[in-house]
Amino acid sequence: MNPPRPMRILMACAAFPPYMDGGGPISALMLARMLAGEGHVLRVVNAADEEGLERLDGFEVRRIRPTNVYWNYRRPRPTWKKAVWHLLENGNPRAFQVMRREIADFRPDVLLTDSIENINVASWAAARSLGVPVAHTLRSAFLLCWRGVMQKPDGRNCESQCTGCWLTSLGKRHFTRYVDAVCGESREVIERHVSAGYFPNALSARIPGAVDRVAGAAARPFPAGRPLRVGFLSVHTPFKGLQVLGEAACAATGRPVDYVIAGTAPDGSEAPALTRAFPPERTRFLGWSDPAAFFPQIDLLVFPSLGREAFGRVAIEAFAHGVPVLGSDLGGIAETVADDHNGFLFPPGDVAALAALIDRVAGDGALYERLSRGALASAEPYYRPHVAAAYTRFLTSAIDHAAARLERGREQVAS
Repeated sequence: MNPPRPMRILMACAAFPPYMDGGGPISALMLARMLAGEGHVLRVVNAADEEGLERLDGFEVRRIRPTNVYWNYRRPRPTWKKAVWHLLENGNPRAFQVMRREIADFRPDVLLTDSIENINVASWAAARSLGVPVAHTLRSAFLLCWRGVMQKPDGRNCESQCTGCWLTSLGKRHFTRYVDAVCGESREVIERHVSAGYFPNALSARIPGAVDRVAGAAARPFPAGRPLRVGFLSVHTPFKGLQVLGEAACAATGRPVDYVIAGTAPDGSEAPALTRAFPPERTRFLGWSDPAAFFPQIDLLVFPSLGREAFGRVAIEAFAHGVPVLGSDLGGIAETVADDHNGFLFPPGDVAALAALIDRVAGDGALYERLSRGALASAEPYYRPHVAAAYTRFLTSAIDHAAARLERGREQVAS
């Protein structure tokens, strides 16, 4: 592999700070910083209310007006407008023209889409029409499921793509044929897409999300003279399973444990139902909290998601602080947490199993300290230098794969 050094990369994002919150935009920002740090010439493109071009951390950020009927898909919308938005996400002619213009203006060596909402699957066809290789990062199941989570409204997980989502995602699947390389933060999220017929012409690679090395981080001693502090850090929705932790807090009967809960509900309406089970005398609710301020306050993180997480950044952030994790045994979490090494896995929604694990860790100081050492060691592959180098190799493979595809096409014409 001999890519141009530096590569010119147009990175198109579903969302990018300061617009929207959550793990996706944060991951996109970290990826942009890593690519710029690798010496590549980078321009980020994302939708916003106003157009503009700015310089940030060694790369350009190009804000474009939404090509769909709206860009902030997390705000409440009328049903008819949501239907139109989802229809257009299957191949938006306006997005094709706008992104073709952006690609022609920047003249990249490769187009990297980081998630695809708003930027639109038609961007891949726009790049192909200009002879530009395409790479894509999967951060959710949006291409498979219009809800993005492959979960029924009643909380049941879909084992495969249901008929409704298959019909409403036909355009998305069609356009994946223009992608030369696809990566996901877990093997599971890649397999879900490939097994459903997506990305038929693409190379694939698992590249986890990156975290920063925490200065002075060390394995934790078992807390003496106070209860073990169990934490939760995420948005408060049923999908994230906060209610499961609340019930487990009441069911745990061993050594006293305190609970530190960070995060907020998207609109505040679901918070009371999700948090009512927590024992008030042993629970602190922090609201929104920065991870760097949150993790020093806890000894053990619980990641009780009921749905398949594509990755689970907060678990890796916990490892970087030497904090072990108890996590649901599904999706990306199952690939991150290793039983009896950096934490334990439990069946999703199993209150009794989670309560038993909390009691076990809280009652065994030697076990806790061993898990903390394992957590800190587990963070190593997720630090920026490793992930940045992996992305450079991944984008190089996309360029080489596209070149081989073109060469095969020329040989077929010649023959």
